[in-house]
Amino acid sequence: MSNARTARLTRRGLLAAGGALGLGAVLTACGDDGAKDGGADTKGSAKTGPWSFKDDRGTTVKLDEAPRNIVAFTGVAAALYDYGIEVKGVFGPTTTKDGKADVQAGDMDVSKVTVLGNVWDQFNVEKYAALAPDVLISTMFDDAGTLWYVPEASKDKIAKLAPSVGISVFDRQLTGPLQRMWELAESLGADMTAVKVTEAKKRFEAASERLRKAAKAKPEIKVLVGSASPELFYVSGSNLSIDLEYFKALGVNFVEPTEAAKKATGGWFESLSWENVDKHKADVIMMDDRSSAIQPADITEATWKQLPAVKAGQIIARSTEPILSYDKCVAPVEALAEAIEKAKKVS
Repeated sequence: MSNARTARLTRRGLLAAGGALGLGAVLTACGDDGAKDGGADTKGSAKTGPWSFKDDRGTTVKLDEAPRNIVAFTGVAAALYDYGIEVKGVFGPTTTKDGKADVQAGDMDVSKVTVLGNVWDQFNVEKYAALAPDVLISTMFDDAGTLWYVPEASKDKIAKLAPSVGISVFDRQLTGPLQRMWELAESLGADMTAVKVTEAKKRFEAASERLRKAAKAKPEIKVLVGSASPELFYVSGSNLSIDLEYFKALGVNFVEPTEAAKKATGGWFESLSWENVDKHKADVIMMDDRSSAIQPADITEATWKQLPAVKAGQIIARSTEPILSYDKCVAPVEALAEAIEKAKKVS
């Protein structure tokens, strides 16, 4: 992103703009531990009776029956879809410029949902109201209860139309939000005993064990996590992001940004000019797979092409905003495990 554009962006906007590996703007953390941990209150289901759910803000939403008209951030909708729960409307990256499903839409048929906004700061409140929403669901990248991709300018109008549920994806390991999405889907009436669901969880656990073994066998392999924009290359720290915290706990040896750089971005990432893209030495590079970031095949900078990991072909995609179903989280874990297993020491 350009320096001028960066200057105009809010702290939340930086997170979405691709720099964060998107996951990372300078988001402030406030709130108590109880809100961080949350907990499901599944007294009802889509079958009979009242419905309630305690989200990660510590807020309990109560309805006379399980919500039917659900509006959700695209990634949340994709996760619920994997559990058999379909939504009426979505907001967030849903379709690409050519009309195809964005990577964050997962397996959803995007032609069957109402898209309220496809990019940052876009949310059609009138369309939202027309859906007669029962509940709005999104993730949260801070401890202040900020709902991801709900515009600051219209959040109050949106809040008046339906209650909201927030699932935190801030400063915790991947397994936590995965469990919370499981609990939410179950409360909405999903069959969590279905073979597809239980088998996906088993595959995720097997993939995690494979990654643990790979990291233990080759601790010398350094993994750098990056995201590319026209002017800057972003190096993510392993703290705060749910996937990286989990991978680090499994033993992955991550390259870390400098402390000064992380301090300047609230702990999320370091910004490098393309001339300085070789500042950190790495054997494997994980690159942001979101449509907001330039993909490796499209990077033309000579300094990038000269990186040892790039020359060795040791580049893999990173699901920077993981779809929180076990099914969708298997592939990223397996890909990193395989990359480490096959990696040559080039740094």
